[in-house]
Amino acid sequence: MKILFIASEAVPFCKTGGLADVVGTLAQKLGAAGHDVCLFLPKYRSVRSAQIEEGSVRTVEVPFGGGTVAVSLRFLHRRSVSTYFVDYPPFFDRDGLYSLEGRDYADNDMRFALFARAALEGAKAVGFKPDVVHAHDWQAGLACAHLKRHYARDPHFAGAAAVFTVHNMAYQGNFPRASLAASGFGPEEWTAEGLEYHGKVSYLKAGLAYGDAITTVSPTYAREIQESGERGFGFEGLLRRRSSVLRGVLNGLDTEVWDPARDGALARRYGAADAPAGKAACKEALQRECGLEIRGDRPLVGIVSRLDYQKGLDLVLTTAGSFIGRAQFVVLGTGDPALTESFAALESRHPGDVHFHSSFDEAFSHRVYAACDLFLMPSRFEPCGLGQMIAMRYGAVPVVSRTGGLADTVFEAPSEGRCANGFLFEPNNVSALSSALDRGLSSYRGPRWDRLVKAAMSGDFSWDRSVESYLDVYCKAAKS
Repeated sequence: MKILFIASEAVPFCKTGGLADVVGTLAQKLGAAGHDVCLFLPKYRSVRSAQIEEGSVRTVEVPFGGGTVAVSLRFLHRRSVSTYFVDYPPFFDRDGLYSLEGRDYADNDMRFALFARAALEGAKAVGFKPDVVHAHDWQAGLACAHLKRHYARDPHFAGAAAVFTVHNMAYQGNFPRASLAASGFGPEEWTAEGLEYHGKVSYLKAGLAYGDAITTVSPTYAREIQESGERGFGFEGLLRRRSSVLRGVLNGLDTEVWDPARDGALARRYGAADAPAGKAACKEALQRECGLEIRGDRPLVGIVSRLDYQKGLDLVLTTAGSFIGRAQFVVLGTGDPALTESFAALESRHPGDVHFHSSFDEAFSHRVYAACDLFLMPSRFEPCGLGQMIAMRYGAVPVVSRTGGLADTVFEAPSEGRCANGFLFEPNNVSALSSALDRGLSSYRGPRWDRLVKAAMSGDFSWDRSVESYLDVYCKAAKS
């Protein structure tokens, strides 16, 4: 199968969050399975020229803004995936992917309108005739609308199905009405069935309305976004109407990157057979690194998260103090300035028991996963979540809110052949969080503890099952 991926980020080239992990890894897994995968990404400033093959530049004229714009395509073949970078310096030669110092670029509508059209024109220019066009999140949403409106009679895209994956409904790409014409669409699209959304143009809606298939990143999240405005963010009605083509496919992990038996960032590598000794060594090493009291008898609670309202970390600040003396906390995250200041203050009030690491540090995150006994993830909503999967792979028992992908991967009571592997609580509820954390701390080194750690580490979070699910989505969409 020939699959055209269109996304605004993908590892190992450019990343702001989980979208990059999913796109980069899924593309590689599909390529490794023998499928012909072509990935289009913007050529950001952060994409180093050394990553791109020399002599691979091609110029493409892209319809845009009532005329055409010349963009360059730069090529790289890596790990069974052909990647093309859309190089247009006025839009992409900037420090941030979407924003600078927390403020979105004012021309993001133009930047990603050009990118979506350039990806389709680029596929034509390089002779890649897809069976499926797989667009990801609002930045690529217009590609689905273009495919149906402007390329429906183009022989190059004859029979190509549009698959749209929404990774987080909270990010929608809503812009002024003027963006409609500038991005290549006429007034016929300014309708409730088209791209209009409460007086604005919604690039997310372009994918939701025009995709032959819609996926999101966990089965529970696929249900939640249809049930309420709190999760559907205004699109729950459209999603219910399109429920027959909506499917939740749980993300997987790159098990080569996240493997405690081969992880070079750890003080000691370990597997399931020697997890107690390995984690004890990693825990002591992290305690020394962070200036915490060396206590093997006291559970270490880890948090690796974006500091954001969605992640529920303000709830942790409300309740963490009551557990000082029973547990130590290591928090890694950047984001909201108020949360940053509050976690720094918590550390200053409890030196030796709390460490806050406020800069993004990939290697340090690996050490936190390996060292912590419990991993806390109190998200108000969580489409899938990778943190809880990584934590379990490293033998840390998750304490998470019952939402989205967290509810699909963490089980407090055995059910349907699944063993208990963590602790759950209702989201956005301080007392429920406190109770779940208390249950986790009380279980530490108790009669259930080894079974919990073993169950966590035995979970299958590889991409194999997810790849099969996506292939099923592709085949059904192509036949629709």
